[in-house]
Amino acid sequence: MRVLAIGECMAELAPAAEPDDYHLGFAGDTFNTAWYLARLRPDMDVSFFTAVGTDPLSYQMREAFATSGIDSSYVLSVPDSTVGLYMISLENGERSFSYWRGQSAARQLATNPQLLARAMTEVDLIYFSGITLAILDVTSREILLDALRVARASGKVIAFDPNLRPRLWSGTSEMTATIMQGATVSDIALPSYEDEAEWFGDDDPIATVDRYASAGATTIVVKNGADAVHFRHGDMSGVMPVPPLNHVIDTTAAGDSFNAGILAGIAENAPLNDSITLACRLAGAVVQGKGALVPIDPTLFDAVSVKGNENA
Repeated sequence: MRVLAIGECMAELAPAAEPDDYHLGFAGDTFNTAWYLARLRPDMDVSFFTAVGTDPLSYQMREAFATSGIDSSYVLSVPDSTVGLYMISLENGERSFSYWRGQSAARQLATNPQLLARAMTEVDLIYFSGITLAILDVTSREILLDALRVARASGKVIAFDPNLRPRLWSGTSEMTATIMQGATVSDIALPSYEDEAEWFGDDDPIATVDRYASAGATTIVVKNGADAVHFRHGDMSGVMPVPPLNHVIDTTAAGDSFNAGILAGIAENAPLNDSITLACRLAGAVVQGKGALVPIDPTLFDAVSVKGNENA
């Protein structure tokens, strides 16, 4: 299966071993998921659709895509532009983030509708997020949603993580309305209950499942931190416990890696229970490392039974 992730990748400045030293890396929600997919399934064709600048930092980002095994043939170059940047600060073991993304070329990723449409025709599964929508202006947002709508109608599988980030939106009403627009073009919804409860007022994860099902998603998997995962796939619904962890170091990419596990299983037509098991194992391994991109053991994929079980 060929997978296309759409969104923003940013330059990351993370504290290094020496005080006042920082390590340069690259991360971003949909990119993180693509990265873990490529690590988990090296035989899978994973592409990333974004826009970068023409400066040295943008070229370094392109090199990072290549060394990660992620196809960058759909990456746009925006002249006289650069990429977004964030810096991680540590104080008494607590992480805080400072962002500089107003100049990010990724805000222009939907300015070439023809390339966007062509990219979608050449893959099987398309993944985007609420952050993907949030960074775009209204016109670009509509271009992306229209392209996703057409792709879904043609038989492509669309996966969506709402990834609610209020600071990226002009207001709560714009955020919630646009997120539900994203849900209406999606087959798979991967929300996080904590965010959904805060911004949509969901009383429990079942309410979150019901809302995304009503929007048109046929597979919904609700993440809830260390608490149980609620899911629905067609007429089947259920709850799966999350294995306890003794030591959590960094939860930065917990949700992104979880999504990669779900998509890896779905790409193999595996039972959804197996995909959730894989997602929990992967996220569990990631939060016991440091940073967004943590080396993983591909044998985690052994959790998946590739049998094409149509009842899953």
